[in-house]
Parts: sequence; C-alpha cells; structure tokens
Amino acid sequence: MATMMAPHFKALAAEADLVIPVPLHRTRFLKRRYNQSAELARWLVMQTKIEIDFAPHFLVRVKATPSMAGLSKDKREHNVRHAFRLAAPASKPLIADKHILLVDDVMTTGATINSCAQTLLAAGAGSVSALVFARVV
Repeated sequence: MATMMAPHFKALAAEADLVIPVPLHRTRFLKRRYNQSAELARWLVMQTKIEIDFAPHFLVRVKATPSMAGLSKDKREHNVRHAFRLAAPASKPLIADKHILLVDDVMTTGATINSCAQTLLAAGAGSVSALVFARVV
C-alpha cells in the first residue's frame, strides 16, 4: 500500500512540515497491536527520504468510537466529534502555523480526517492536507 502511496506522498510532503498518522484509540491499539495508518506514514517517511518530521504522538484519539461500517455521513460525523486532541500542550507550539500532512488508510465520508484536521487547526496549525490509500463510496 505504501509503495503505491509514495508518489502522492512525495508531492504532498514537499509542501508539508509534519506528517501525522490518524491515531487509534488506545483500546483499539491494544487489541490490534499496531496502527496501520502510523505504519504507512512511518514507511513513507523512511523510504521516500523526504526531509519531514514524523509526529505520530502529537495527536491522540480520546473517544473510543464504535465501528462506523454502514453508518450515514451524519452519524459518522457525530461519532468522531471531539474524538481527537493534542497529546500534550507542549505540542501546540510545535504545530503552530505548520502545514500538516495527515495519513490514513481508508476514507469513507471524510468524517475522521475532518475531525483530525479541525482539531489541528483549532490548536494553531496553518493548514492540513490528507493522504489516504483508498476512498470508499
């Protein structure tokens, strides 16, 4: 997956300051033992050798949302509303006015990416872009 994302990553990362994967809630992470979005982002940063900071711990998912398979756009947006926050207040100056590139595996309605972006922008990020492997309609 990351190999196919690499050309798009290079183009987007050229304009970005930080790469942040969409985080999993800690209970889901403990169950899975990995965050697929973080692994994609990590590979992309390492293999493309782009000079960009990988910041997987800047954003956390504080709300354990149920699986959103089959939910409408409105219900998905409701599920992820206030689901993310900065991991620590010390992160705020590190994202101030930065262009952040979010990485996720799959996007359906965009509710999760939107919620992450809103959180980062509210914390002072200059702009947010997103790269996903697949878009499901």
